Amino acid sequence: MSPSTRRATLRASLRDRELDALLVTNLLNIRYLTGFTGSNAALLVSAESDETSVFCTDGRYLTQAERQVPDLERVIDRPCDVALATRAGEAGLRRAGYESRHVTVEALDALTDAAGPAALVRAPGLVEELRLVKDDAEIEALRMACAAADRALAGLIEHGGLRAGRTEREIARELESRMLDHGASGPSFESIVAAGANSAVPHHRPTDAVVHAGDFVKLDFGALVDGYHSDMTRTLVVGQAADWQRDLYELVAASQAAGRQALAPGTALDAVDAAARGVIEEAGYGEQFLHGLGHGVGLQIHEAPALSKAGAGTLLPGMAVTVEPGVYLAGRGGVRIEDTLVVRQGAPELLTLTTKELVVV
Repeated sequence: MSPSTRRATLRASLRDRELDALLVTNLLNIRYLTGFTGSNAALLVSAESDETSVFCTDGRYLTQAERQVPDLERVIDRPCDVALATRAGEAGLRRAGYESRHVTVEALDALTDAAGPAALVRAPGLVEELRLVKDDAEIEALRMACAAADRALAGLIEHGGLRAGRTEREIARELESRMLDHGASGPSFESIVAAGANSAVPHHRPTDAVVHAGDFVKLDFGALVDGYHSDMTRTLVVGQAADWQRDLYELVAASQAAGRQALAPGTALDAVDAAARGVIEEAGYGEQFLHGLGHGVGLQIHEAPALSKAGAGTLLPGMAVTVEPGVYLAGRGGVRIEDTLVVRQGAPELLTLTTKELVVV
């Protein structure tokens, strides 16, 4: 779907809400609607047409804007949001929406003054609603990001990068370097490498802790490709796996399989969480499953929808989500298994293809 098609879809939402325009200030939403990747911009999307919509950036991005946003009027000014609020007032707009989730109180005061006779109306989440369902180009970018992460982990294991004596930080650095080698522009987020008892900390940050034989090593990482993020977690054992480790791993794997199987259009978000969580609760480890089952992924590493107990709404075809149950035994070790998937009719499309069998290195 082209940016112009996305703007046309947004215009229908504006008309439904009796808004003359939407002032877009969130940079990811601007990227989604225009393709612009710079660090400073604003966009005024007219409910009428692209001919009356305006894009603004500053002089640093003059050439880039010409290339990435060739189909809209371009204004070079600073601050961009104030410049476009002024345009809204000068154009005689009655009601212009603004992204109230992303505008500070002080910024709103400045925008209100600049808009003059145009009333600024809170309009949160309009672009994010469009971003919930991914189009073919977005899903292809997600596939490429997931493939880069899969290949990086395979190379790390194949070349002995996961072994006793290495530190968590060393492993994380190598893993991120290998993702770059496989086409990523960077990691999706700070990679999690958690060894031994640290694997029981859901979002442990890599340290100089040394990996020992018999440790669980939890790897939560992703690659960034064309602005889209992948997200995958695998938990491995170094040396030889103990019986308790195999039992814990099998429990989480069963929960993760139940969560994946529940991904179907029309399924309630909280029901997907319940399908996976119930497996762990039945085994007596419900209190050790410390987070929601998963989240949307795309231009942000964490975006809507939320697969959790509090998740509201239902799955739609084309949503990209993670399924990542975990059980964490404080002071001992933990297991999390995570995939990125796309909701489809019939069965979800699995994007992270690394084996979910317990790997012992």
